[in-house]
Amino acid sequence: MPSPQLAVIGGGQLARMMQQAAIGLGIRIRLLAEAPDVSAAQVVPDHVVGDYTDLDTLRAIVADAPVVTFDHEHVPPEHLRALEAEGHACRPGPHALLYAQDKGDMRERLSGMGIPAPSWVALPSHGGLEALAEFGFPAVVKTTRGGYDGKGVWVVRSTADAAEAFSSDRPLLAEELVDFTRELSALVARSPSGEVRTYPVVESRQADGVCAEVIAPAPSLDPALDAEARAMAERIATELDVTGILAVELFETTDGRLLVNELAMRPHNTGHWSIDGAVTSQFENHLRAVLDLPLGATDARAPWSVMVNILGGAVEDLEAQRAVVLAAEPDVKIHLYGKSVKAGRKVGHVTAYGPDLDDVLARARRSAALFTTGVTHD
Repeated sequence: MPSPQLAVIGGGQLARMMQQAAIGLGIRIRLLAEAPDVSAAQVVPDHVVGDYTDLDTLRAIVADAPVVTFDHEHVPPEHLRALEAEGHACRPGPHALLYAQDKGDMRERLSGMGIPAPSWVALPSHGGLEALAEFGFPAVVKTTRGGYDGKGVWVVRSTADAAEAFSSDRPLLAEELVDFTRELSALVARSPSGEVRTYPVVESRQADGVCAEVIAPAPSLDPALDAEARAMAERIATELDVTGILAVELFETTDGRLLVNELAMRPHNTGHWSIDGAVTSQFENHLRAVLDLPLGATDARAPWSVMVNILGGAVEDLEAQRAVVLAAEPDVKIHLYGKSVKAGRKVGHVTAYGPDLDDVLARARRSAALFTTGVTHD
């Protein structure tokens, strides 16, 4: 095969959707996949199965690829520094990715920048329960590394509640349990040349710690808060020197403030709506950014877009169910990830758009329900 223009580490659905954007742009991708049947390996012909924690494997994958990007944030930073020393551009680089890999480092850096966030404290390996009690209850205890979709996160109201968190034997931090009205997300694309584009701020609705649906733009969001969220995301991307897509997950508090909850330096679930709902999807802009191509417009194509995740449920044959969903909702866009169905697993998403929010919400929810339970809940 011709030499790749971009190496992608990680074979999940994010890499799969990067390939969709790459095809249109004529970008050649080489993929390092965790297994031969993972989501992205099904659609990227130039893929190799290997271990992303092994430096020699990484070297082999990126040998003739000038630029490297990621489906996830878990590649060891020392390996990325080695690749950079050997002439490969890692985007985002290890100096930036650190703040998506480690929540403690992220909190410390954002605090130093004066970015509003929940109050927090690092919990030492010895005396952590005492430090937690001194911090106060209720609190949210998190692993500093590796947590996602509600995993590695515990709401604790006493030291007894924290037993499971401390039994994980991983570094922890505690944050205040924020009194918030809703969760928002601000996405920004940034290129090495410093060009920046922000997407409309969206509302993210969770179920059991997992993103269930996203509404773009966030309904009834104060224009001043929208501008603040976009400016905050742009400032974080610039000062941390992020290349590619940065997702800044936010709490909108009951007293009208914005607090940063999490950072992700890759395309993000809260930006999936942009594939069908924006002029340039987050995946295309991520590719443009990491290859230092001019960025595309991020404007919405319709007044409202709603993305609903398809979670594994009663329907086991998603491909057979596809015809049922399209017959019921022919204008809804379906994205299946090629994954086997497991309870609660993200196996795809649907997106609806249009001028009326209630109608768009109903169509997206009906479609996702048909894939999950086989029936609608009108």
